[in-house]
Amino acid sequence: MTAMRWIAISIVLLALAAAVTAKDQSIEELKARVDSAPPEERPVLCVHIAQEELRAADKAYVDGKVDQARASLADIVSYSEKARDAAIASRKHLKNVEIAVRKISEKLGDIKRTLNFEDQPPVAETVKRLEDIRTTLLTEMFKKEKK
Repeated sequence: MTAMRWIAISIVLLALAAAVTAKDQSIEELKARVDSAPPEERPVLCVHIAQEELRAADKAYVDGKVDQARASLADIVSYSEKARDAAIASRKHLKNVEIAVRKISEKLGDIKRTLNFEDQPPVAETVKRLEDIRTTLLTEMFKKEKK
């Protein structure tokens, strides 16, 4: 099977796992589950929360609720960092977390281009922090093990 198929299958499985575990749960309920979740499930759960916060931030910006959107941006970074840390600690889902964070970053870039000039810096800072998270994940994925 090609590498692209494996990536596609991994993304679908990650999305299905998140959908099954998070079915009909609010963001707050998901956040409450993070600390009690098994370590190997935390990356998936944290990514799902970050994705939900992305949707919330987008909706808040559309509705003109800038303060609410900024709170969602902070949560996106926070839960992306938690996903990164959990993936590194468990050595599971590194690639899936990196892909999800990249997609969130790209979507935020799209959102930023629709905003007023004065509302763009917090989004730009969030994108920068997400890129730092991705860099850490990529470094961890491709580091050479000492023998």
